[in-house]
Amino acid sequence: MAQQVCVVLSAADRKQLARIATDRNRPRKHVERARIVLASADRQSAQRVAQSIGVSRPTVWRWQQRFAESGVEGLLRDKTRKPGKPPIAAETTARVVALTCTEPPHQATHWTGRAMAKATGISLGSVQRIWRAHKLQPHRLRTFKRSRDPSFAAKLADIVGLYLDPPAHAVVLSIDEKSQIQTLDRTQPGLPIKPGRCQTMTHDYKRHGTTTLFAALSVLDGTVIGRCMQRHRHLEFIRFLNAVERQVPAGKLIHTVLDNYATHKHPKVLTWLARHPRWTFHFTPTSASWLNAVENFFSKMTRQRIRRGVFRSIVDLQTAINAYLAEHNTSPKPFLWTKSAEAILAKLDRLPVTSLCVSALH
Repeated sequence: MAQQVCVVLSAADRKQLARIATDRNRPRKHVERARIVLASADRQSAQRVAQSIGVSRPTVWRWQQRFAESGVEGLLRDKTRKPGKPPIAAETTARVVALTCTEPPHQATHWTGRAMAKATGISLGSVQRIWRAHKLQPHRLRTFKRSRDPSFAAKLADIVGLYLDPPAHAVVLSIDEKSQIQTLDRTQPGLPIKPGRCQTMTHDYKRHGTTTLFAALSVLDGTVIGRCMQRHRHLEFIRFLNAVERQVPAGKLIHTVLDNYATHKHPKVLTWLARHPRWTFHFTPTSASWLNAVENFFSKMTRQRIRRGVFRSIVDLQTAINAYLAEHNTSPKPFLWTKSAEAILAKLDRLPVTSLCVSALH
């Protein structure tokens, strides 16, 4: 849009433009336009004016033309734009919302933006704006699992009571095993993080075996007793219980929260339990692993030490896990449970069965 406009200023216009260009209370765009016209009146080239003010040459040409057509007042007034496309009809918006909440065609699992645009005859951008306005996210999926344990309420009250009001002269342990921890070595070295680039890691790997971590989290002080073993049968579980037994001070009762894994209820484990009267097992309801506090420790360890780790042997993996346990136990924090059993049950009663999410219970 290059234009050849010769800017000629009268004394009054020059004085008014100079006042605008030096007014610190004026909008920046008005100041820039006044400076463009003043520099152009001094016979400077469009390229030089653009460089000195920090704008583009088309911008210089535009405001030279505007001043020639409308004077100083034209610099202070923005032209109104032509109206764009008419807004989407309310009926179309309602149809998009209704269709999004129904099954998509052609046996698709969910609606996509392009499929909805094709079905309703509007643009992809319009579909996306309607979805944002109505908080619809058909691409997302949340999973849930509701416990059908007939003794759910009683078990919930028992375990939550241990967390909120631990018995005197006793320790409360949350015990579980994290099985099949893979020893993964990458096929190529990755690149470290740097400004503007995230850390890289190859998607393929070499697998050097697995290990199982047995862990007991003390709810009162947050310390963790852990042992890595090659298998997770009842034999290894009993060995781990013996290790915990040796570390808990004599005279302390031991209340243990466990899930319903078959190993924890093996006849030989129950025989061991009968020979150790200070131990009491408290089993979580079925499909309610979120009640087991040690699961939070496993999740944190996976994120911070295992998921991005590179391990060339099982020994390397077990060394990393043991180092993480040692670091954790140098500054442990007590496990704090905040919801009462009554509050959890009340929330369960308010939620429909089909939309209950485990995450909503925390």
